[in-house]
Amino acid sequence: MKDIKINIEEFHRTLMILWFALLVSQILFLLVIFLVKPEFDFSEPFLGRFAPVIIIFALAAVLNITLSFFLRKKYLNQAIAEKNPYLVQTAMIVGCAMCESVSLFGMMLAFVADYQYFFLWFILGIGATIFHFPRRDNVFAANH
Repeated sequence: MKDIKINIEEFHRTLMILWFALLVSQILFLLVIFLVKPEFDFSEPFLGRFAPVIIIFALAAVLNITLSFFLRKKYLNQAIAEKNPYLVQTAMIVGCAMCESVSLFGMMLAFVADYQYFFLWFILGIGATIFHFPRRDNVFAANH
């Protein structure tokens, strides 16, 4: 494969913009929930009426977060091995998308199951997305 050379600063800036947009989208999902359903009953038990569903969503969230870091690492290693900086972008987008799915699980629990602790999924999803912040040295390593 022919080596692909890019302007590192511009490419990194593009990655940061994409990362920021994916992060803000999760925050907007959370804002939508609070605007549509401003009140939740915190007197119910932690698992609530839909305990099996909540447990399944929790396991799926942990699996998605784990997969997000695994896939990110796989794509970064491939980007460096093949000297293809566009795989760095793929790594970041795939990782952030997997984390965003966790926030979407929380959104579904808020609307469908009326689960009062839906925000825990958002904390997990947003927190993991922060760890997928694009690093300039990854782009540099894949470009040289």
